[in-house]
Amino acid sequence: MTGPQPDAAPAAGRRPAKVGAVIITMGNRPDELRALLDSVARQEGDPIEVVVVGNGAPVPDVPEGVRTVELPENLGIPGGRNVGIEAFRSAGAEGYAGYAVDILLFLDDDGLLARTDTAELCRQAFEADPRLGIISFRIADPDTGVTQRRHVPRLRASDPMRSSRVTTFLGGANAVRTEVMAQVGALPGDFFYAHEETDLAWRALDAGWMIDYRADMVLYHPTTAPSRHAVYHRMVARNRVWLARRNLPALLVPVYLGVWTALTLLRTRDGAALKAWLGGFKEGWTTPCGPRRPMRWSTVWRLTRLGRPPVI
Repeated sequence: MTGPQPDAAPAAGRRPAKVGAVIITMGNRPDELRALLDSVARQEGDPIEVVVVGNGAPVPDVPEGVRTVELPENLGIPGGRNVGIEAFRSAGAEGYAGYAVDILLFLDDDGLLARTDTAELCRQAFEADPRLGIISFRIADPDTGVTQRRHVPRLRASDPMRSSRVTTFLGGANAVRTEVMAQVGALPGDFFYAHEETDLAWRALDAGWMIDYRADMVLYHPTTAPSRHAVYHRMVARNRVWLARRNLPALLVPVYLGVWTALTLLRTRDGAALKAWLGGFKEGWTTPCGPRRPMRWSTVWRLTRLGRPPVI
């Protein structure tokens, strides 16, 4: 698979990168959604085209110019976002491989862009580094400013204010080159919830792209626990198995899953949660995971050098 080339920097005088935004909603946060859309509209530079996807629910009232797509059923987070991605494809588009924009922002509907220059910082970052494919924003609580450790996509997460190269990204607070998705595909829709970002990240890294965590690009988001979702424990376990089966060399699959099984058994004290996790783990082995495209060993080494070998 051919990755981005170092000499692919934009030519002098090239038009500014076009930016779009995909937001999925269940229709139950109309005030938060409106505040997010207002923060997108306030971004400096060329206006951002926005698509809001109602994931099995009607879309609340949105400002004029915001496109909406209403789905008859909830396709899950990656499925809903993929519909939004497809809304930016058109036969006559100027962008890469039929996309009408060069960069897509993916934003949670209860988030809020903290600054007005985030989109412009994305344009600058992608233009400066032709190997950069994905940017993960910093998520901070709007009241306290605190960034939870789980929202820093690296093992050494004690300092959320430090930007760095990383090996995955945050699903509801990021920017992706459309060229990446044109090359490696979009999010794995069957995952429904959990680990879909890492699946895309590993495919992008294997194709030669890089991922940055940027502490200065901030999405305000209320502090929550992922386990609030009823499907959390089952989906996390099932999709962890799918992730390994789809992307890892055969020798690493049992190592990766063995490490995560041990960690889960050590950390989980709730019997019902553990039962759901074990059921999901079994489901991950007994159900189709989609196409298997194991990453190259050189990519395993890159992940290791970036601080997160694909065994944890």
